[in-house]
This record gives sequence, C-alpha cells and structure tokens, in this order.
Amino acid sequence: MPYSTGTVTNTRDFGTAASNIVLNVRNLDTSLPVSVIVKIFASVDSDAFYTAYVSSFDVPVNSYDIRTFFIAGNVAYEVQIYVGSITTPNALLSVYGIDEFGNLVTDQRFTQAEMSTIPFLSPNP
Repeated sequence: MPYSTGTVTNTRDFGTAASNIVLNVRNLDTSLPVSVIVKIFASVDSDAFYTAYVSSFDVPVNSYDIRTFFIAGNVAYEVQIYVGSITTPNALLSVYGIDEFGNLVTDQRFTQAEMSTIPFLSPNP
C-alpha cells in the first residue's frame, strides 16, 4: 500500500525550511525482506512540480534503512512511499524534514499513521 505526505510547504515564511528529507524504514519481519520505492516530487515556484528523486531498495529482515534526500531550494515537496514484500509487508515508516544545521523541522514530521494512503504511486511529471 502506498503512502504520501501530501504537499508540504517548505518556506521560511511558515517556520524553518528543510534542506533534507530523511526517510526511515524499519522491517519488523524476521524472515522476509521488504522492497521500498520512494518518489519525491518538488517545486521551486509552487506552480510546476518535477520528479526530484526515484529510488528503490530492499530492507533486510529485522533491520533499519535510513535515506537522506537533498531538498533545499524547493518551496514545496511531496514524498510517496510504496512498501511491498511476498506477503503482507511488516514495515514501519517515517519522514522528517531536517534544516541546514541538522535540526528536525517539527512541522515537517510524518509518521506512518499521519501519512495518507494512496491507490498507487504518481507517474513522473
């Protein structure tokens, strides 16, 4: 099942802007890896979005994977994540914005329960 943060405003007018996005994935399964696809869409002007990143990776059994994506200079972004495995995926997700000093941007924190479920990952613009 894919998840989305929805569109995130990333300007200093509304607090601290994120320079990076951190994606955390924990595979709770003790026998099967999970496959992850992440798409990050961004906009420098709030009019047009472009595909900033598309990445896929596997998370081994009972382990973590933490990925960082550079997003500075964009006034808005969206993170979409798909987690799959042979059986029902047993993974925990979170997304955090980090400022240029490495501090958490508290308004850009998304746990799995706070993300929207979407029917499929969006196509690249």
